[in-house]
Amino acid sequence: MKKIFLYINLFFSLICFSQNEQLAQYYYDKGDFEKAKISYEELLENLPQNTQYFLRTIDCYQQLQQFSVAEKAILDRLDKYKQGNLLVELGYNYQLQKNDAKAKIYYEQALDRIKKNPNEVYGISNSFERKVLLEYALKSYQTATELEANFNFNYQIGLLYGQLGNQEMMINTFLNEAYANPQNSIQIQNQLSRFMVDEGDANFSEILRKALIIRAQKNQDLFWNHYLSWFYTQQKEFEKAFIQEKAIYKRNPESLSNIVNLGQLAIEEDNPEAAKEILGFVLENTKDLELLIQANSYLIKMKIEKAQEKEYAAINTELEGLLKQFEISPFTLSLQLIQAHFVAFNLKKPEEGKAIVKKALELQLNDYEVAQAKMELADILLYEEKFNQALIYYSQIELDLKNDIVAHEASLKAAKTSYFKTDFIWALKQFKELKSANTQLIANDALEYFLLINDNTVADSTQTALKQFAKGDYLLYQNRNQEAVTQFQMILKNYKGQEIEAVTLLRLGKIYEKLGDFTLALSQYQAIIDKHSDGIYIDEALFFSAEIYNKKLQQPEKAKPLYEKIIFSHEDSIYFVEARKKFRQLRGDANM
Repeated sequence: MKKIFLYINLFFSLICFSQNEQLAQYYYDKGDFEKAKISYEELLENLPQNTQYFLRTIDCYQQLQQFSVAEKAILDRLDKYKQGNLLVELGYNYQLQKNDAKAKIYYEQALDRIKKNPNEVYGISNSFERKVLLEYALKSYQTATELEANFNFNYQIGLLYGQLGNQEMMINTFLNEAYANPQNSIQIQNQLSRFMVDEGDANFSEILRKALIIRAQKNQDLFWNHYLSWFYTQQKEFEKAFIQEKAIYKRNPESLSNIVNLGQLAIEEDNPEAAKEILGFVLENTKDLELLIQANSYLIKMKIEKAQEKEYAAINTELEGLLKQFEISPFTLSLQLIQAHFVAFNLKKPEEGKAIVKKALELQLNDYEVAQAKMELADILLYEEKFNQALIYYSQIELDLKNDIVAHEASLKAAKTSYFKTDFIWALKQFKELKSANTQLIANDALEYFLLINDNTVADSTQTALKQFAKGDYLLYQNRNQEAVTQFQMILKNYKGQEIEAVTLLRLGKIYEKLGDFTLALSQYQAIIDKHSDGIYIDEALFFSAEIYNKKLQQPEKAKPLYEKIIFSHEDSIYFVEARKKFRQLRGDANM
């Protein structure tokens, strides 16, 4: 019985302690340092060895400018625990009082502690970094490394060089570490990517490129070819990445899978010329069935995407030829599903398309392959306006592959099905949930539709215009582009000046782009820029216009001010990073 009471008492003590900690954190975050100080002092009295409580208590003293109280507390703790990081805390206490000379004395004492015992580097360097005393943090790591050969702080040193703005030293340190310890390469590449995209100035990528080229020239290790390929891929310079991948393959012809993946990336980034060259190389240099099918699948999909109706017969013949060559089996599932989609959506023969999928489902497929086939079958049923049947298959995929990216894709398609049915209440609920999906493309797509339904419901509770718009989107889904154009033009005529106008102009712009009429596409985007500059589609209109001028019409001088407008006026746009990069390229920064 005594033990039970003891456990109960301990349980409630822990709950009470946890609540006191939350209260202290609440006051601290709120900026009420007087109350936070009292709370942390109480916590520290119960757990005097807790470093976090001590540092928070000191911080509260300093926020309240009780520097002498803070000094006494630090000195008492230093005397008791002899920890070198407390010298940093003592120095910082003087720095806050503008006594830099005294602060420096204690900072140097902390560095001397590392010289006597290199193991103290962990606590001392951490304290310097928390106080943003980056030069001292750097010296801490360098001092410890010089004394203890087994220590490796290259990653931390590289980060500090970056924070200090010394890009060359950051790059050299990171690359040396990556070569010495290849297992750290991905972590280092993530940091380099962040500087290339988010934080680096226009010269960073050029400094990195030169550093990689110098290493590749001095050292014939394939490691540097891999790194250069990664770099050029980040820059979306797929032709240059391909040169590196070919060099790697010629010296180590084990697999072409990296080259196939590079071709896929080139397709995704709308660089068909590079993709054709890359995938053509794969077809010429492999007999691996899986790679041959993968490369052919990417090439035929790209061909279908750009094809005019007069080319459909030739494409159909090519698909039949590929399936005859590689035969019907689980290995050729991707080609079978491409054929089914092409037959249904391009040749307008959905029954034949469904028959192809159902035949594929009779094969010995794994769970993912079954999901892919069911997804295509649902897509064709949706094409036929068999909404409920399509929803059944999408739901099956969601249940069979819970929390998988394929399941999220099925959820998005189910939400779009509800949208096409004009069941906007249910669609809105689904899109709202998918806004936080792990996959960025799905989350962005869901957000777009969520805003579309929500904004136009607020503007028109009857949803009349929205229903007409959903009909236009459904025609687009069915690949009935000209009918979709007519539908959206009707919306512009009947709902001029209303909420639906801007997004309708955007849809028309994308259709005209797909049809190759760039002048008409630009006119739609310009209408958004002129009439809806304060709306949510302005950044897209600017970016899509810039891309047409830059990539399609080869008029970079007209693209440049549009990219610039996004950089300076739309920093929260999902196109901001890409616009900044394109603008710098057009401006000629550092030969990027």
